[in-house]
Amino acid sequence: MLLANVVLDIQSSSLNKPFTYIAPKNASVGKLVMVPFGHQYKCGFIVDVFDGEGDNLKKIKKIVSKSYFDEDSIEFAKFISTRYMAPLASCIRLFTPPGSIAKCKKIDGEWQLIEPQVKETFEDYVLADDNFKNFVPRDNAVKQRQIIHALKQGEVKKSELALEYGSVTQVLKSLEAEGVVKIERRRRIRDVKTNIEQVKDFDLTDGQKDALNIIKNSGNRKFVIDGITGSGKTEIYIRAIQEELKKEKSAIVLVPEISLTPQTVARFRSRFGDTVAVLHSKMSAGERFDQWDLLLQGQAKVVVGARSALFAPVKNLGIIVIDEEHESSYKQESLPRYVTRDCAEYLADQKNAKLILGSATPSIEALYKTEYNPEWTRIFLPERTNKLPMPKIKVVDMGMEFKSGSTALFSQTLKHELEQTISKGQKAVLLHNRRGFANYMFCRECGYIPMCDHCSTSLTYHARLQTENGAREMLMCHHCGHLEFPTAKCPKCGSPYFAKLGAGTQSVEDQLHELFPDVKIVRMDADTTRKKDGHLKCLEEFAMPGPAVLLGTQMIAKGLDFDDVTLVGVILADTNLSLPDFRSEERTFNLISQVAGRAGRANLPGRVVVQTYNPDNNSIRCAANYDRSSFLSEQFQKRELLKYPPYTRLINLIVYANNEDDAESATKDLCEHLNRYNAAYDFNWDISGPNVCVLAKIRGQYRYHILIKSSSGDKLSDDLSKIMEKYKTRKNISLQIDVDPTSLY
Repeated sequence: MLLANVVLDIQSSSLNKPFTYIAPKNASVGKLVMVPFGHQYKCGFIVDVFDGEGDNLKKIKKIVSKSYFDEDSIEFAKFISTRYMAPLASCIRLFTPPGSIAKCKKIDGEWQLIEPQVKETFEDYVLADDNFKNFVPRDNAVKQRQIIHALKQGEVKKSELALEYGSVTQVLKSLEAEGVVKIERRRRIRDVKTNIEQVKDFDLTDGQKDALNIIKNSGNRKFVIDGITGSGKTEIYIRAIQEELKKEKSAIVLVPEISLTPQTVARFRSRFGDTVAVLHSKMSAGERFDQWDLLLQGQAKVVVGARSALFAPVKNLGIIVIDEEHESSYKQESLPRYVTRDCAEYLADQKNAKLILGSATPSIEALYKTEYNPEWTRIFLPERTNKLPMPKIKVVDMGMEFKSGSTALFSQTLKHELEQTISKGQKAVLLHNRRGFANYMFCRECGYIPMCDHCSTSLTYHARLQTENGAREMLMCHHCGHLEFPTAKCPKCGSPYFAKLGAGTQSVEDQLHELFPDVKIVRMDADTTRKKDGHLKCLEEFAMPGPAVLLGTQMIAKGLDFDDVTLVGVILADTNLSLPDFRSEERTFNLISQVAGRAGRANLPGRVVVQTYNPDNNSIRCAANYDRSSFLSEQFQKRELLKYPPYTRLINLIVYANNEDDAESATKDLCEHLNRYNAAYDFNWDISGPNVCVLAKIRGQYRYHILIKSSSGDKLSDDLSKIMEKYKTRKNISLQIDVDPTSLY
C-alpha cells in the first residue's frame, strides 16, 4: 500500500511533524494535497512517499498541484526549522510558488478547496492552416479579409486582432472550421520591466583576474570578496556565473535592496538574456509566479532577487552570490527568522555549489569565517577598476557649525560642494536616513510630543504622505502604520508653539528646491517607492542627462553606479549611533563607507562630505580615513570581551502581552525556567533579563525580552528546544524566538 507523510499547511509548533495518509498512485514529494484532519479538511505538502501498512489511516482526498519541491528542499526546510526554531510548515512555504497555494474552507456546511487567484495565464495565437493560401473570402466578408491580410505578415495574437478590428471570435471560428486558420493557446509570461544595460566587453584588471582564478581553481568553494566600492565585484560575479553555465549549471544572485534590483537585472540580462529570472516583493503576484515557474521548468538558469530568491526552484545549482552581504535586510524578521548567509552556506554544501559573499564592508561574522574556518577564502580587491583613488571624505562638525551661529541643515561646506557640482552639470547623492518631513512634533510650552497609541514611539510628521485621498499632511507611526491628522495647536495645552523638530527626507527635499529651484531633485525613500516600479522610475529620472541630486535613505547607499556622480553628502551620520545595539558602530562605518563609494566611479574625481555631531566617534573617524583595519581591530576586541557574535551565538526571546504587568510577570517566569535548566544541563549560557525592550510597546502589545549568549555554536537551538519543550506559555501571552538576531530593539 502506498503511504505519504504530509506536513499540514498550518504555522504551529504543536503540529511540527508530518501525518501519515493512504496515498493515490500519482502521489509524489512536493505536491499539495487536501486531507482530512479531525473533523475538518486541510491542505498540506507531501514530504515522503513509501510502501507500508495502512490500517486505520485516512486517505488523501485530492492531489491539488504538481510537485513544487524535492527531497533536498525538504531537508533544507528541516534545517531552517531546527536552527531557527520555526514551524516546519512555515519553512516549507519558502519553497512554494508565490501567492499560489490553495486552501480548504467550509462553505454551506461542506469543505471545499479554494483555488489560488494567481495561476498560469494563456493567450490565443492565430496561425495560417492548410487551406489558408487557397481561401478566397466573400466580397462582403470584411473581417475575414482583414484577418487574412494580417496573417500574411505572420502569426498574430487574437487579442491584437480584436483590438484592431473589434470582436473576431465568430469570424475565427468560421475560418477555423474551414481549415483556413488554427488557434493555439500558449502560456503568457508576465515579464518584469527592466532596462537592458548595454555592457561593452572590456579587459579585466589584474585584481579581477586573480579573483576569478582563485574562484575557479581553489580547492575551496566558499569565498568572501572583500573589494572596495568600484573594484568590479559585479563583473567577477558575472564571469564566475558564466563558468558555471558552461557546465549546464544554474545560479542564484541575491541583492539586499529592491532599489538595486533594476540595475543588477539590467547587467545580468545584458549578458545572459532571457535565462535570467527576477524575484522580489515589488513585483505583482502574477509576475513572481511566472518567474518562479520558469525556474521550476528549467527555462531560466539565473535568478536575481532579494533574500527569498535563495529558495527558488533552480535546477542543478552551481553557484550562489550574495552581494552586499553585510546588509541587515538579509535577516528575515518574520517566521521563519532565518539568516540568509547561513542558509546559503547550507544550500551550497548540500548542492556542492560555490558560494560568494561580496561587499566593500564584509560583515564581522563573514570575516571571522575566513580567519578561522579553512573552508572559507578571503579575496581582496584593494583598487578601483578606473585606477582612481577613493574620494576624499571631509568630516564637518555640526556642533561647531551651530556654535558659529549656523542653524541650517546644510553646512557651508556641503552647500558649497553642491553648488560646484551643479554648476559643472554633474550629479550628487545625498544620504539622510530618516524619511518623512520632521522626526516629531513638540510643544515648546508644555513639552508634549504626539505618541502612537499602539507603540512606544513618537509619530513622524509627513508634509505630503501619499494616501488613498492623495498627498496629505499626516502624522504616522513607522512601526504599525497608525495615522493621525496634525493640529495647529498643542492638543494638551492649546499652545500655538507646536513645532516640527528634526528633519526627514521630505524636509531636506524642500530645502534643496529652495536652494536650487532649477535643478532636478529625486527623492528615493519608502514613501516615494511604495508603488510598483517606484525604484526603477526614480533611478531612470536621476539617470537622465544634466545636473541632478538623488536624495534618499540607506537604500541609495550601495550598489548604484552612475558615471557622473561626483559628490556624496551625508546629512547626519549619527543616526545609528544612538541605538542601543552592539552593531550600531558597524552599521555607521559601513553606511559611510558604502555611500562614499557612489562618487567618482568613472573618470571624474569624487568628493564626500559627512556631517556629524560626533566627529571623534571611532566608526566615523575610521570611515573618513578608510581605516578599516583599525576599526575592525577595535570591534573584534569589544565583541570578544562582551561575548557578542562572532564569538558567541545569540537568541532573543521576546514576550508580548496586552497588559504590561502580564508581560513582565511572564518574562520573569520564563527567565527563572531558563536559569533552572541552564544549571541542570550545564549549558553555561549567559542569560540576561528580564528586560523591557527598547521599543517597549508595538501595535498595542507590551514587550519584554531575555537575551541568551552561548558559545555552543550550532547546538544552541537544539539545547533551547529541549528546555522549551518543558515550558508552557501562559494564555494571552505570545513568545517570539529570534535566533541569531541582527538587532536588539
